[in-house]
Amino acid sequence: MASSGGGSQPASEAPLGGDLPAANRFLFELDGAEIGVFKEVQGLQVTVGVHEFAEGGQNGYTHRVPGRMTWPHLIFRRGLTDSNALFEWMAKSSGEGFATAGNKVTRSTGAVTAMDTSGNRLRTWEFIDVFPIRWKGPDFNVDSEHPLEEELEVAHHGFRARTQTTSTS
Repeated sequence: MASSGGGSQPASEAPLGGDLPAANRFLFELDGAEIGVFKEVQGLQVTVGVHEFAEGGQNGYTHRVPGRMTWPHLIFRRGLTDSNALFEWMAKSSGEGFATAGNKVTRSTGAVTAMDTSGNRLRTWEFIDVFPIRWKGPDFNVDSEHPLEEELEVAHHGFRARTQTTSTS
């Protein structure tokens, strides 16, 4: 809908951060602790299933109602760092780490936060009951000049989005 006159956009329609933010500045946190910056995050989406019901005698359409919400796994990629935090978190969810925890997965709260070029937080997506399901280390090849990278895949029970509020003085 176009606005009449030369007024500015309502706050609810203004681009986040004033200008359209780039998708290349984000942070991953786990239970409030900064894990680091990744070069890529995939899987930030939700899908609502649809149930269809045919009504006897109604041949013009089929009733559709919302169904179950599903969220794909999140996949994080970044260059290899000197931190073992991701691999250690992964180890707690399987093998001896899992047995030590009484065969119970410790679920965490994760968050991906989009940031502007000045480092201000714009919007956060908080993931509920996050736990790692796959960690992949770098591929080695004598002919490759690609940087070493690691990849983390996590499962979760959904997310909520929160726009950061900025205080004006």
